Amino acid sequence: MATPTRTEALSLLRSLLRTARHFCDYNVREYAKRRAVDGFRHNRNLSDPSSISSAYADGRAQLEVARRQSTVYSFFAPKVKSIMDPHPAN
Repeated sequence: MATPTRTEALSLLRSLLRTARHFCDYNVREYAKRRAVDGFRHNRNLSDPSSISSAYADGRAQLEVARRQSTVYSFFAPKVKSIMDPHPAN
């Protein structure tokens, strides 16, 4: 795999954050967001092309897991909204 560009990496981060918004549970949603941002911060200073490619591939795999998990979690969504969830605009 070729070394991903900065644009591709940022696109992956945006996809992970977008997927995190689909989790119904506040705690899981915030964990997914925090995990995505922390992962990118941890790998910010990578310079070896093979390390960058490996981290990008791992991020893509994590995105697929998050997408599957958000679907599964939606089947078991709580009936009552959490007080931590923002109220819809009226």
